[in-house]
Amino acid sequence: MNQFNFVRQMLDFNRTTFENAYGAMWMMQEQSEKMMNSFMQQATWIPGEGRKAMADMTAMCKKSCSDFKKAMDENFVKAEALFKTADQTQA
Repeated sequence: MNQFNFVRQMLDFNRTTFENAYGAMWMMQEQSEKMMNSFMQQATWIPGEGRKAMADMTAMCKKSCSDFKKAMDENFVKAEALFKTADQTQA
């Protein structure tokens, strides 16, 4: 078995593992946001600044998660290109 085929399989496994873990994390984030919004609707004693802070925190978390996913996707593409180039030069 070619060593680059093994590396490609390893990258595919890591990408799949990341996609599954990210999907689970995203679902947990969405569920937490729904629970927080439900709580905020029922808690009339929370001032407007507190509500805005929670909304800002949620938006920041979503943006950070999306940025992380984008960076990981870009790095998987770079790693695949690197090993493809190395495999071609060896052949």
